[in-house]
Amino acid sequence: MIEPVQRPEWLQEDHPINLVFKETEVSLAKNLSGTISTRNRMKCNILQIFRGELLTAVTLQYMDHELVSAITTRAADHLQLQIGDEVEALVKANEISLAKRQKEARTNIPGANSGCNIISP
Repeated sequence: MIEPVQRPEWLQEDHPINLVFKETEVSLAKNLSGTISTRNRMKCNILQIFRGELLTAVTLQYMDHELVSAITTRAADHLQLQIGDEVEALVKANEISLAKRQKEARTNIPGANSGCNIISP
């Protein structure tokens, strides 16, 4: 992260923030073993699968959050994804943005409902 001279007030320690990342930046893994450099690993359960000709949207449950991963249909077929499966969602750190926590619902957050996932840790 390139830091400004002075951090904005909302980015101070102990202030709530949102983590924002695109659906296309969420990779999925089943039965992942070994060492991997991606540090943002979230164990999720598959809630829905919307299969298209080229892309498949996989809706995931991560703790109290729903996430979406947009992967190729070929990759989804290779993983043999099924509703209820446990998978790991992987997001590289450089693909995550920090945003000021909004008091209103998800739909009031800029970029929401436009291919972005938002997590409020």
